[in-house]
Amino acid sequence: MILEIATTHRPATDLGYLLHKNPARAQAFDLPFGRAHVFYPVATAELCTAVLLLDIDPVGLVRRPGRSGGAREYVNDRPYVASSLLSVALARVFASAMAGRSSDRPELAETAIPLVARLGVVPCRGGEPLLRRLFEPLGYDVAAQPHALDAALDLGPSPYVTVALSGTCRLSELLTHLYELTRSS
Repeated sequence: MILEIATTHRPATDLGYLLHKNPARAQAFDLPFGRAHVFYPVATAELCTAVLLLDIDPVGLVRRPGRSGGAREYVNDRPYVASSLLSVALARVFASAMAGRSSDRPELAETAIPLVARLGVVPCRGGEPLLRRLFEPLGYDVAAQPHALDAALDLGPSPYVTVALSGTCRLSELLTHLYELTRSS
């Protein structure tokens, strides 16, 4: 499960101050269902992209106390799609950013900047029309495509889409909206 957040705000590497994660190094965080990794594949003054990669332990999910552990529970889409697991990771890994706090750049945390968020696989039975109804009133441009694997296999209509949300807003607003999108999945 991958979330990318990018900005062209100058200097773009200020995204690191907002997320409280240093663009010069990768970081990992233990979660009850696996690990979250944060890294920056692009970190220049013109463009900065932060990636939150969730490495879900599907066996660990099934073996939690109170679970039966049947074979069907081992085979599912949870490690790959944006779900409530992503909302948990957002709340834990980016807690200060979601709250709109930045001790080093408090004025930046209150500033609307150009942001793009990309989610590789989102379960959304309503597809792009539903995403547009949800996010366009909030000021985002929405792009959604059927997930590439579903399209390549020609399996017919898919509940999975690849989503890009872009707009000028505070990072805390974007993270909160992404949290709500994934919370009920």
